[in-house]
Amino acid sequence: MQRVTGIGGIFFKAKDAPALQAWYKRHLGIDVQPWGGASFDWVDADGKPTGGTTAWLINPETSKQFAPSDASFMVNYRVADLLGLIAALKAEGCNVDEKVDDSEYGKFGWVMDPEGNRVELWEPSLGQ
Repeated sequence: MQRVTGIGGIFFKAKDAPALQAWYKRHLGIDVQPWGGASFDWVDADGKPTGGTTAWLINPETSKQFAPSDASFMVNYRVADLLGLIAALKAEGCNVDEKVDDSEYGKFGWVMDPEGNRVELWEPSLGQ
């Protein structure tokens, strides 16, 4: 079974999220949206869409999105078969969150790595 197929998103916390979002927008040209992040649509060398997106988000320091991890970041990995991977991780003794979210963007699941970092697993819906 193929496991991780790419990076779906990078999320991190900031002491002053609006100020840091503004810095990234001004100095790096990231099109930070009102929700605090940006979506990078995948394109080929000619700039033509290739059917993928990577999310980038700055959360307030008080965000509980990464709980139970105390880390200031979380990486979202794209996967081909979320339920199959979750079953394999459980069988391998990994600390897998029982919750699976199914939304218009696809299916999401979570596992904690051995150092206590929450890892998000994402099986995108078609076109994501």
